[in-house]
Amino acid sequence: QVQLVESGGGLVQAGGSLKLSCTVSGRADTLYTTAWFRQAPGKEREFVATMRWRGSATYYEDSVKGRFTISGDDAWNTVYLQMDSLKPEDTAVYYCAGSKGSYYRYDYWGQGTQVTVSS
Repeated sequence: QVQLVESGGGLVQAGGSLKLSCTVSGRADTLYTTAWFRQAPGKEREFVATMRWRGSATYYEDSVKGRFTISGDDAWNTVYLQMDSLKPEDTAVYYCAGSKGSYYRYDYWGQGTQVTVSS
């Protein structure tokens, strides 16, 4: 099993930045990819960014390309999402996810952290 715990959410003005963290514990050696998703009020959860665990390949949803960066720390026990040039439409609960073998199906989820961008 893998446990994921997000932190770093908060309230920020449009144009500002936030850095989300996802602490990974348990059988992290079984992970294939980690990702960030988000869910805005009244909307379905949507993909934001993903990266190959302990690798370099990254993929982003089109609306965040050039503004958000997914990365892992040197010890590979934390996944980050650096969010710059934030927009009100980025307001959502952000979730960290982990997959055992796919970029498309995720097996582990964190509890989420709220990001609110004011205009």
